[in-house]
Amino acid sequence: MAAAGDGAGGGGEQLTVLGAWGSPFLVRVRLALNLKGLSYEYVEVDLAGKSDLLLAANPVHAKVPVLLHAGRPVCESMLIVEYLDEAFPSSSSSAAAATTILPAADDPYARAVARFWAAFVDGELLSGWMGIYDGGKTGEERAAALARTRAALDALEGALRERAGGRWFGGERVGLVDVSLGGFVPAMLASEPTTGVRIVDADRTPLLAAWVERFCALEEAKAAMPPLERLIAAGKKRYADLQAAAAAAASE
Repeated sequence: MAAAGDGAGGGGEQLTVLGAWGSPFLVRVRLALNLKGLSYEYVEVDLAGKSDLLLAANPVHAKVPVLLHAGRPVCESMLIVEYLDEAFPSSSSSAAAATTILPAADDPYARAVARFWAAFVDGELLSGWMGIYDGGKTGEERAAALARTRAALDALEGALRERAGGRWFGGERVGLVDVSLGGFVPAMLASEPTTGVRIVDADRTPLLAAWVERFCALEEAKAAMPPLERLIAAGKKRYADLQAAAAAAASE
C-alpha cells in the first residue's frame, strides 16, 4: 500500500486505486490521475486470491482496476477515467494535459468521436492482439489475428493524422484516446523482446511510432507505467506457459 501523486488531491476526499502492477488498464487509471494532478493511495491486489476488498469493491466481475472515491467504488478503466474527468474538472498537472481529458462539454461531436476511438482500442486493437498470443489457435488463425491488429493500427494512424499534425489524439494536448491507447504502450514495448512480434512499426505507422516515443517521454506516463524489464520477464514466462499448455493439449 503506497501513496502516490503530489497534485490537487481528491478534493478533500480519499482516492484509492486497487490494481495489479502489470495491468494496462491500471496504467490508464494512474495516467488519468497523474494528468489531473490528483493524489491517491495504491493497493496491489493478488488476483489469484481475490481479496475481500476487491470482492466488496467489484462483486460483479472481481477485476481491477477499481477506484474508491470516499469509499465508493468505480469500476472499468475507461469509466474510471471519465469519472475522474467529471469529478475533478478543474484539475490539471501540466501543460501536456488539458483541464479535461475529454473534449469540452459544449462539443458533443468531438466527445463522441473521442469515445469512438477510445472504444476502438479495446474492441479492435486489443481483440486482434490477444489472438496473436493464443497458443491454442492455428498458425492461420494467429496470422489472421496479426492482420486484424495491423489493420487496427493503420486505422489509428489515420485518426492520428487527422489531429493537428499527429501530435496527440486529443490535438495539442493529451486526451481520452491517448489515455486509452497509452495503457498498452508498455505492452507494445515488451511485445518484441517477449514474443518476437513488433506491434508498432515505424515504417508502416510512422505517426503512431512517434506518438509512442512522445508518450514515453511524458512525465505523467513515466510515473504510470510498470518497469519494462519486469514486464518483459513476466511476459516471457506467461508466453512460455501458454505455448506449453497448447502443446500439451495438442498431444492429448
